[in-house]
Amino acid sequence: MQALPTLMIEPVVRAALLEDLGRAGDLTTDAIVPADSRARCALVARQSGVVAGLDFAAMAFRLIDPAIEIDVTLPDGSRLRQGDRIATISGPARGILTSERTALNFLCHLSGVASATRGIADAIEGTQAQVCCTRKTMPGLRFAQKYAVRVGGGSNHRFGLDDAVLIKDNHVAIAGGVRHAVERARAGVGHLVKIELEVDTLAQLQEALTLNVDAVLLDNMGPDMLRQAVEMVGGRAITEASGRIRPDTAPAMAASGVDLLSVGWLTHSATVLDIGLDHLG
Repeated sequence: MQALPTLMIEPVVRAALLEDLGRAGDLTTDAIVPADSRARCALVARQSGVVAGLDFAAMAFRLIDPAIEIDVTLPDGSRLRQGDRIATISGPARGILTSERTALNFLCHLSGVASATRGIADAIEGTQAQVCCTRKTMPGLRFAQKYAVRVGGGSNHRFGLDDAVLIKDNHVAIAGGVRHAVERARAGVGHLVKIELEVDTLAQLQEALTLNVDAVLLDNMGPDMLRQAVEMVGGRAITEASGRIRPDTAPAMAASGVDLLSVGWLTHSATVLDIGLDHLG
């Protein structure tokens, strides 16, 4: 997995640290811990999952004190078992304690996204379908969350409104119909921009196929209807299913032959993965 550029990571981690430090810094640590004290700690998995976000955690430690050293044992993408040591953190004790919570906030959240993605990816293994994310992300953290999806074995949908055209029900309603919406979109964007159309009935899908769209978003269709939709498309467009996709429902939906399973909760509702920082001495 290709690492994210430092230029992207540093601003969001710096903002998180500034939010935590407030106007007076870490009152507790500065009062209790001597300035010359050193510590050695371990990032330890409290539960099984997939680790993601170590570069964010490392950035938090190093922004507070560049003398802090991070020795990674299990890099991003590694599967974790309860009790696994992910990395060892050593250096000035004040810096480690001051940056601990910010580092863990990023690491636990992004590992939670990666772990949730891995759960879907494992559930649909053996099918042609891929799990992908959506734009339902935390403001300011989209690039990080989408990175975590890739770490977990998923793929990314649009990063923003400027990536591609995705015509949804409200676009169709305001445009006065599917054909009007597609024709206006095609006339208004460049030749390299792909067009996807959301449909929720087979009749809408039939009309979409006459318009030569690049992809169809099959919204809230059950496995049987998805199978019919895939047969209708016959490889003429990319097929993407969305709605009610969980680890227990994903296998049947993937077995329909769709290309993508679009899962919004991976980023907007994934549970954090419990990772702690344990003092080693």
